[in-house]
Amino acid sequence: MGTSQLSRRTFLAAAGLAGLSVPLLNACGGSGSSDKNIEWWNIATTEPGKTLWRQAVQEFQAAHEGVTIKQNSMENDAYKSKMTAQTASGKLPDIFHTWGGGVLKQQVDAGLVRDITDDVASWINDLSPIARQAYQFDGKTYAVPYDIGMVGFWYNKAHFEKAKIEKPPATWGEFLEAVRKLKAAGITPIALAGKEKWPGHYYWAYLAIRVGGVAAVQEAAKTNDFTADPFVQAGRHLKELVDLQPFQNGFLGASYPSTNGQAALMGNGKTAMELMGQWAPNVQKEMGKGLGDDLGFFPFPAVEGGSGAVTEVFGGGGGNAIARDGSDTAIEFLKFFASVENDRKRVASGAYLPITKGAESAIKDPNLRTVWETLNKATGFQQYFDQAFPPAVGQEVNDQTAALIAGKATPEQVAQAVTRAAKGQ
Repeated sequence: MGTSQLSRRTFLAAAGLAGLSVPLLNACGGSGSSDKNIEWWNIATTEPGKTLWRQAVQEFQAAHEGVTIKQNSMENDAYKSKMTAQTASGKLPDIFHTWGGGVLKQQVDAGLVRDITDDVASWINDLSPIARQAYQFDGKTYAVPYDIGMVGFWYNKAHFEKAKIEKPPATWGEFLEAVRKLKAAGITPIALAGKEKWPGHYYWAYLAIRVGGVAAVQEAAKTNDFTADPFVQAGRHLKELVDLQPFQNGFLGASYPSTNGQAALMGNGKTAMELMGQWAPNVQKEMGKGLGDDLGFFPFPAVEGGSGAVTEVFGGGGGNAIARDGSDTAIEFLKFFASVENDRKRVASGAYLPITKGAESAIKDPNLRTVWETLNKATGFQQYFDQAFPPAVGQEVNDQTAALIAGKATPEQVAQAVTRAAKGQ
């Protein structure tokens, strides 16, 4: 998941880099013992990624005599925690999963990541510019994407029909009315993994984008000030939703990828909607039954009076980076993994969107086709807040959004707390 997708997401504590020193940096590097032994940390714990990643390793090893790639696959939050410790120690795996953005930038600034600009120059332009941008800083490339996508609402068409909702809501006011209709029909409107926090931040982030546009987020990134009106208004609109009690019972303790978590509730038809990335349908099927033809998708609604267009999207993808002293063989694996042949396999599985030119023809699911077309028509793109910003800021966004949803923080307090984190206070 983009997981975030999945599964979607901040794993560096600010203190994790504070203690790095020159001697420690000199000792850092890949954990593999040679060019022939490579350790790869990733988050491919669910299907189809679990199988696809294993097959890619097997094929690469068969074509490269003597090479062994040892996978260490971890669930999202476990991965973040493990990487925090590794980053603090100055020793990253030979190849490691990254969502890019501010988290990767801090690892780069600490000297822990290999600059692969020259290594990938002959083929990196075959990949989507949007997919690449989260892994490039100051004209240099530090990771290679394998997925790109956007967050939107996945909904149960049968539940909408029962609640007499004729079409997906196009505005925030219509969305709130849809929630009321679903509740009146005895249907739980929204599934939310409150325990993991990152799914909740999607609401605050998207609302801020709809109120002020991507430009407002870019300005906040420059000034480290999130007390501007779009962010306060985002909190107020989110509180409007929370006050309707739209989430399932026990949502504050619910996880995302589990047999009784957010994805399973959607996949088993227990709720009407979830706000999630392009990986959602597959995780719904992995953790539940899946909705088949009853599953639909619609973009995050416009906010009345807001300056953000519905064609501005919020999302991200996954990529792979290489430790500072990672080998050329690791580079070769990234090239192999990003090839159009492997990209088509991922896309054909229904869990990923294409990052290479020509792989889009492998999209079979009409919902994913809608996501892909929406992404390609986007007039603005904003990466997940908990990855776009430095780790301490991303974590504060997640924590404060969770507090607001739990009724423990006001919209103003959320904006102020995130600003303090951004200013290092």
